[in-house]
Parts: sequence; structure tokens; C-alpha cells
Amino acid sequence: MDLSATLIFIIAAFSLGAVLIMKRDSIAPGLRRGMAIVSIAFIAFAFFLIVFSFYNMGK
Repeated sequence: MDLSATLIFIIAAFSLGAVLIMKRDSIAPGLRRGMAIVSIAFIAFAFFLIVFSFYNMGK
């Protein structure tokens, strides 16, 4: 597993979530819902990658 690519994805996913939270008033309502769903999916997958990397660290 490539750790640098995983780390970049985790940082990008959390950054996208933070930007959406900070700029929620500036985003169009139609686009806001779709981007929120995508960012939730990315953040959930980032959490999975964090747990998976901790699990594989012991092996």
C-alpha cells in the first residue's frame, strides 16, 4: 500500500470537508447537497483508510 498517496487523499478529503463547512453560504444550494454527499463519502473512506493502515501496521 502506497502510504504517500493514502496520506494525500486523507488530507484532501478532510480539507474538502473543511472548505465546504467554512464556505457553505457561498455555494449554490443545488450544488451544496451533492458536494456534501461526496465529501461525506470521501471522509468516510479516509477514516476507513486510517483504520486499515493502523490494522496493517501490526503485521
